[in-house]
Amino acid sequence: MQTHPKKRIDVVVEAPLLRRIIVRLDLANVSGYSVMPIVAGRGHDGSWTADGQVSNATQMIAIVCITDPSKADDVLEAVFSVISHQIGFVTISDVSVVRPERF
Repeated sequence: MQTHPKKRIDVVVEAPLLRRIIVRLDLANVSGYSVMPIVAGRGHDGSWTADGQVSNATQMIAIVCITDPSKADDVLEAVFSVISHQIGFVTISDVSVVRPERF
């Protein structure tokens, strides 16, 4: 089966930033993304869990999008402008897809 190279961008941030990041992804012409809750983890300050949280103010989410390599820098700049001074991180990796027209 033929595959096609793309870039996967993962953004892990606090849930209240979701709307701002989605707006930036839309402005960068990202064709799609997925949002997932993160229920626990370990970071610079140690382990944490979402258990017992009353609001989403401190909940973490992951936003995943796959884009054409030619758009990756624009997407990264758009996302980083929102999270540069926030809790979270952004990763980018090479992936292969079987339906390139979707990205």
